[in-house]
Amino acid sequence: MKRMIPPLFLLFAYSLQAQDYTFSQFYEQPLLRNPALAGLFTGDLRVSLSYRDQWSSVTVPYRTTSMNIEHKVPVGSKQDLITIGAQMSQDAAGDIRLKRTQFLPSLSFHKSLSEEHDTYLSAAFQAGPVSSQFDASQLKLGDQFRNGSYDPSNPTSQVIKTSGYSYWDVNAGLSFSSTLGNKTNFYIAAGITHITSPTIHSITGDVPGFIKPKFILNAGINAPSGDRGHITAFSDLMFQNGNRQLLSGIMYGLNLVEYDNGDPDILYVGAFMRFGDALIPVVKIGFSHVSIGISYDVNISKLNMVSNWRGGLELSMVYHDFLKIRNSTLDKLRCTRF
Repeated sequence: MKRMIPPLFLLFAYSLQAQDYTFSQFYEQPLLRNPALAGLFTGDLRVSLSYRDQWSSVTVPYRTTSMNIEHKVPVGSKQDLITIGAQMSQDAAGDIRLKRTQFLPSLSFHKSLSEEHDTYLSAAFQAGPVSSQFDASQLKLGDQFRNGSYDPSNPTSQVIKTSGYSYWDVNAGLSFSSTLGNKTNFYIAAGITHITSPTIHSITGDVPGFIKPKFILNAGINAPSGDRGHITAFSDLMFQNGNRQLLSGIMYGLNLVEYDNGDPDILYVGAFMRFGDALIPVVKIGFSHVSIGISYDVNISKLNMVSNWRGGLELSMVYHDFLKIRNSTLDKLRCTRF
């Protein structure tokens, strides 16, 4: 009689892949949050990079890298826009080198709702391939243990049908962005990911509905505070497969150097919370068209007895600018700024 793969391995593989990952500086990866958040920046082009190293104090680290690219183009004779974008990421973890790679192109349409105010209704669609692989040679299977100890020379009767799988993912969203007065900008959005609830072909057979649809609510606001200050806040509320996650926080930005023609150099300091999981201090500095952020998760979950409060280090870098070409939004764009 064949022994099955140990439940611990299945739990690890399924929990890692069946639930989505997120970044602590989630506001820097808009297409990973909701494709309808593409284009909410000043300029024609934005490139966002994020890197996360998590749980190195507990186990083999989870390392996640993500890149967003967004390009805005005016359409029609009014203030309407489209944003062409793509979200690319790779997540890797564990002794078996389990990896997930995704490439998700997206298209957003921004309909101007006012000739006098920066008010837009945006709809977006995103779809692309996702693939996952692991190193089968690193598996430790139940029938390879003798007297409670793992023996790599003991052959396994478990048949490994595949060391990876792939599927197509489909996401969509809506957002509303506007201004209060002349300088306060805000947005609210809703989205759904994994619309098709894809089936995968795993090492134990077909798994229908492997990744359940996720519903997302997003909000953000950027407001002046005094002559040189800014207050920026973001929040994401997610529902997936009976689970909920709330990630919210606020940053205060201070203009360090102001220029006659151009964005000021700004230092941001703040904190976010992944409720029930981590407290996240954040520092960010912006220079003209580039900003760099660093954060660290202070683990407050039940795992803190093992992790000693240590969670994950995260780095981000964002570039945005006008391309200064004929179809640039430079002379036409009135858009929510963050």
